[in-house]
Amino acid sequence: MIPEEFAQARFDSYKQKTENQKVLYETIVKYLRNFEEIKGTKQNSLGFIATFGELRIKQLEPSKRSQAKREHNSFGLGKTHLQVAAAKYLMKQGYSVLLISDGTFMDDLIAAKMMNDDKKEFNRLLHSAKQVEVLVWDDLGKSKWSEAKENLYYQIIDYRYRHNLPILYSSNEDDETLGEKIGFAANSRLKGMSKDYMVAVEGEDYREKE
Repeated sequence: MIPEEFAQARFDSYKQKTENQKVLYETIVKYLRNFEEIKGTKQNSLGFIATFGELRIKQLEPSKRSQAKREHNSFGLGKTHLQVAAAKYLMKQGYSVLLISDGTFMDDLIAAKMMNDDKKEFNRLLHSAKQVEVLVWDDLGKSKWSEAKENLYYQIIDYRYRHNLPILYSSNEDDETLGEKIGFAANSRLKGMSKDYMVAVEGEDYREKE
């Protein structure tokens, strides 16, 4: 399911107005060019993260938050646009692709776990995220932390690591704060999977200019 906002997202419609946007674009294009070669290896994933995570900003004194947001903004750089374009490209190549938004998906998983259906819906959701050929995970770490969610993050990421299944993810957390949101074990796995194609960025929110 592609968010309506990004239904028309394509590589040729991505605006490379800043150096950060150029780096994001060049990284994902290089990744896709090498995809056939790396897809079955342990380093088969891609990550776009923040240089200064959202959680880190929230932990600052209130008087310092606005300045930190301005100086280290990671929103509206086109991370999701590029992920959706990549998902469309890979689907055209014949791969099964699942695109999930972290906040919605994790809440759906927890809600399904509570349903009185012998965990059928829960297992369906979990199975799809674990076993789809390519998982595109938008805004990873957005969901409010809980021990149950941390366990689910690890289940999904560890399974995909052990079975050489790629994850393309974006996050508004940085290298350290992402671990606080999804668990340090899951984050360690993910960093290992995406170390060749992981970019930390910040810059102006292009949506505020539209």
